[in-house]
Amino acid sequence: MSKLNSPTKIKIAPSLAAANLLQLGDEVKKLEQAKVDAIHFDVMDGHFVPLLTIGVPILEQVRAVTSLHLDVHIMVTNPDDVLDDYLKAGADTLSFHIEAARHAHRLCTRIRQAGKRAGIALNPATHWQNIEFLLPELDQVTLMTVNPGYSRQQHILSMHNKIGEFANFCRAQNYAIDICIDGGVNLGNASTLAQLGATILVAGGAVFNGGNTVESVQALRAAATAG
Repeated sequence: MSKLNSPTKIKIAPSLAAANLLQLGDEVKKLEQAKVDAIHFDVMDGHFVPLLTIGVPILEQVRAVTSLHLDVHIMVTNPDDVLDDYLKAGADTLSFHIEAARHAHRLCTRIRQAGKRAGIALNPATHWQNIEFLLPELDQVTLMTVNPGYSRQQHILSMHNKIGEFANFCRAQNYAIDICIDGGVNLGNASTLAQLGATILVAGGAVFNGGNTVESVQALRAAATAG
């Protein structure tokens, strides 16, 4: 399994959903050249979120061509039923939504027993206290800063209080958990998110819409570490 570094370092995880999927192999090579920390792999089922996107077969193909860490985020109504499929397909970190899970603790245990990093994702309206008793079983928490389902949404500024509160709680309890921010991350807010306590920044358009993937990743990393 490709390892992520300590949750004290800012990591960049471009969202493959924003890449040119017709040139997926080339896009992955560009991310390798950019030395990203992980590839964020979004799965949407058309039920939990409006869109239907890539799934297990594409994940298997991506896993076959790269050793980069694959951070898989399943936005599905039935994570209890499909979780093992994504573990087998090559996920290194697997995050499911607490809003959809029937037995969240059991899922975290299954992920870790498979030797992978366990993650939970929270929609904007879900308070982090809903997973407080699961934190010892987690390696990563993804805080959505848009409502999941569509790209190019506006970053929800009111989520910054949530990020800061959760980061402070994790520090107070000495939890070494990666705090992943997903939604509208760009050059203008990367530094603020890092200062609030984020350790992983998921970015789509900020990486793939600039024309030069390597330069875009470098600029985002520089912005995140500024100040």
